[in-house]
Amino acid sequence: MQHIVIIGNGIAGVTAARHIRKKSDKNITIISSESKYFFSRTALMYVYMGHMRFEDIQPYENHFWQKNRIDLIEDYVENVDFESKTLKLAQTPPIHYDKLILATGSKPNKFGWKGQDYHGVQGLYSKKDLDLMEMNTRGIKEAVLVGGGLIGVEMAEMLLSRGIDVKFLIREATFWGNALPKEDSHFVTQHLRKHHGLTLMFEEELDEIIPDESKRAKAIKTKSGKTIPCQFVGLAAGVSPNVDFLKKSALELDRGILVEQDLSTNQKDVYAIGDCAQFRKTINDRGPLEQVWYTGRMMGETVAQTICGNHLEYKPGHWFNSAKFFDLEYQTYGRVWAKPKEHESRFVWKNDEKEVLLHFVFDKETNVFIGVNTFGLRLRHELFDQWLNEKRSIQYVLQNLKSANFDPEFYTSFEKEIVEAFNQEFDDSIEVSSKKWWRKLLNQ
Repeated sequence: MQHIVIIGNGIAGVTAARHIRKKSDKNITIISSESKYFFSRTALMYVYMGHMRFEDIQPYENHFWQKNRIDLIEDYVENVDFESKTLKLAQTPPIHYDKLILATGSKPNKFGWKGQDYHGVQGLYSKKDLDLMEMNTRGIKEAVLVGGGLIGVEMAEMLLSRGIDVKFLIREATFWGNALPKEDSHFVTQHLRKHHGLTLMFEEELDEIIPDESKRAKAIKTKSGKTIPCQFVGLAAGVSPNVDFLKKSALELDRGILVEQDLSTNQKDVYAIGDCAQFRKTINDRGPLEQVWYTGRMMGETVAQTICGNHLEYKPGHWFNSAKFFDLEYQTYGRVWAKPKEHESRFVWKNDEKEVLLHFVFDKETNVFIGVNTFGLRLRHELFDQWLNEKRSIQYVLQNLKSANFDPEFYTSFEKEIVEAFNQEFDDSIEVSSKKWWRKLLNQ
């Protein structure tokens, strides 16, 4: 009987295990040093904030694993001998595999800051990070966060929920300026500034962390020379693949584990999925590393098919993602780059009172819809995916926007306003037939 070993029990590894079990009777073992049972990583913040218990963010009952004959080992893999197909573990006897799936996830970035390993300094990725943050923030009054992305926003919300003042160091001139267009970035910044206790400090970078006598953080110094008192430093400058234990092995690495489109590595019968996988050749306009929840799930499903005899390549389709900036919902479908491409036109509509913004991208020659960022409302993924596949025009998308919205009351109020704004901005570029179409729509 073939033995499938999976290192990592995040969404990628667990999805692979579940789908291999659905399709086969192979022996399956999951190894993880983080926690015994799979949990929703994106919900860790709600445990800290008291909205949920840790057991509430575990999608499966504890008996699920035994019932489905998936063995679990809580241990750390020290190294892999790919020639003998053997894993050496810290506390458990060596394990032989027939096929190995590496789903080792990510770790918070550290950039060699002076004092980055002092007590009270940490990132947030794992269950162990959550436990450490619980301990590090007990009874404190001031915190500094380093980095202006989604993890930083989560940590800010967590800390503010306990009455801790937060200073947020953001290297760029605008919030998440490397990922969002400037209009979107300014819009999110306005929303964040409404939250009492959160201070955004743009174009500021961490220089060093200053300790007290017990080597615990008591302040930070910025590169501009500011000294900011704090008892906690949250490292939120992104994540990187968790592959340190593989660096001396025969496995080919770059930032992550290099894989082909079928998720295979340079080692026989070894695959990598999820945050740790780096594609040798990028797929469409997607990046070489895809470190989001749904791509991990899709990679897990894909590699399970291959291992069970139905060889598949990873085909993720159009890019999409979603997040929250406190209570402001964000979604993106297709591609909305921070800086427009030469062939792109853009249309931005916002309502500051309702805190809603839509940022559309379309081809300036053909009017084909390319992507959208939305803030403050929730839109239906399946419709945008369909429109992108069908290469629908921006006019078609706007005409049918109401059908994509979960809250029809929004477009009852604003659909006409959105169309009028678009028509006014792009009047000179729309042909006569299109103008007649718009006038017909506006008169409905």
